[in-house]
Amino acid sequence: MKNMEPRIFLRKSAIAIAAFIAVGFLGLLVWGMLNKEPITGFSGITMVNRPAPNFTLTTFKGAKISMEDLRGKPVVINFWASWCPPCKIEAPLIERTWRAYKNSDLIFLGVNIQDRKEDALNYMREFEITYPNGADPDGEIAIDYGVSGLPVTFFVARNGMVVRRWVGAIEKSVIISSIKEIM
Repeated sequence: MKNMEPRIFLRKSAIAIAAFIAVGFLGLLVWGMLNKEPITGFSGITMVNRPAPNFTLTTFKGAKISMEDLRGKPVVINFWASWCPPCKIEAPLIERTWRAYKNSDLIFLGVNIQDRKEDALNYMREFEITYPNGADPDGEIAIDYGVSGLPVTFFVARNGMVVRRWVGAIEKSVIISSIKEIM
């Protein structure tokens, strides 16, 4: 009987250690899942407080707009796609906001990415979008701005610095406060 006691002790110790490791692992797993930031949440984060990269956008109407030419004006740049559900949620708000500010020197630019031209034009008709929009066919503009998810909106001050960016469908209070900040 004395020979059995050490085996029982070792068995109980092994079970206790295994249970401790399992509980610790599950705890770390839960913590990681609750604190995980999706990669799209970081879309454009490195651009804040940096000069806005220059680009020339050819609008769907054929005009060319260069960020360099817009220096001295506040600019709102919205990256979107027709297949993006949050883009559809924010589209009416962005258009209404554009219409409210279109007689000021505030510029709105829409940059359509990863989309067919026909789908982008249908989207613009559906949401009655009137501010300048163009395609980024090779993704160069999106890459320069660090866009990894849609939608993402950048707010560029008159001095050409990116003051703020918003990932996801933008809210009215955010777009208004951000515009005030860059104006």
